[in-house]
Amino acid sequence: MNAREDPGGGEQPDGGECPRGADQNELYAYQFVVADEEAGQRLDRYLVARQLPFSRSLIRKHIDAGCVSVNGQTVNGQRERPARRLKHGDVVAYAPPAVTVADLVPEAIALSVLYEDSHLIVVDKPAGMVVHPAPGHARGTLVAALLAHCDDLSGVGGELRPGIVHRLDKLTSGVMVAAKSDAAHRHLALQFKEHSIERRYLALVGNQLQTEKGTYRTRHSRHPTDRKRFTSRTGRGRVAVTHYRLIERLSGACLVEAVLETGRTHQVRVHFADHRHPLVGDTVYGRAPADLRVRRVGKQLGRQALHAAVLAFDHPASGQRLRFVSPLPADMRRALAELRSDSDD
Repeated sequence: MNAREDPGGGEQPDGGECPRGADQNELYAYQFVVADEEAGQRLDRYLVARQLPFSRSLIRKHIDAGCVSVNGQTVNGQRERPARRLKHGDVVAYAPPAVTVADLVPEAIALSVLYEDSHLIVVDKPAGMVVHPAPGHARGTLVAALLAHCDDLSGVGGELRPGIVHRLDKLTSGVMVAAKSDAAHRHLALQFKEHSIERRYLALVGNQLQTEKGTYRTRHSRHPTDRKRFTSRTGRGRVAVTHYRLIERLSGACLVEAVLETGRTHQVRVHFADHRHPLVGDTVYGRAPADLRVRRVGKQLGRQALHAAVLAFDHPASGQRLRFVSPLPADMRRALAELRSDSDD
């Protein structure tokens, strides 16, 4: 997964002005050296590929605001746009601006807290909760709940995403971690980038898998005609890797465990759907199942049958390996029970 799983939705706001009047070498939070195979890339795309906790649109705004330098020279103005091409050996430094949450309203929403200390908080997100504000989802978000619960969330995730290191889709349930300091945020983001985070999902997928286990290794990019969807049927985009294991065969479906090596937007949903095993209840990537029982269960579920069951990472301060398990939520347990019952008939 990149440093956070991007929603592909609403744009983030400006995020403040970049620091001035201080030693810039001390202010740049990120610094990179362009490798030979990266030469020729656009500056904005190069930074996006670093899997930083910012959207491309926000990175472009930061470049325009003078938050990025190349070889010590600030990049801004009309002559140095985000489309600037980089050369081998260029040193790119990025100082994200200070962020504020003044426009966010904390909301006293009950949270299922699995762990919390002065560095981070781990929660069990219910299906139906949006992680951060976006067009059409200004209230009732996880961010608003976290702001009400704790007043020390990190700000490096962007103005509308304080503390958020990664995300789950609105209709996906399960374990999430949020950072309470910029240092913790960067440490966790690096673990996501290096794929040292353990992420295991449970999913109900349509049709019968032909193999007990396997790996989907594809490219991943936006769908060419539907910008709200993604596809693995492409020769372009970033590498996406999902390992899967069959847990149980059901009537017209299977219960599987998916282990993420990368974390692209909608990755699990896309991989199974593009291999003719759409998730039960997924109305975006799956057509109405031919099996009427699976169709009925999916309609009753009202969401894609996907649950982030396990999240493990190294604590950013102590280095201790932490592992959190979220049991299958009630709605997926009911769906599983119905499909088991059908299997027994």
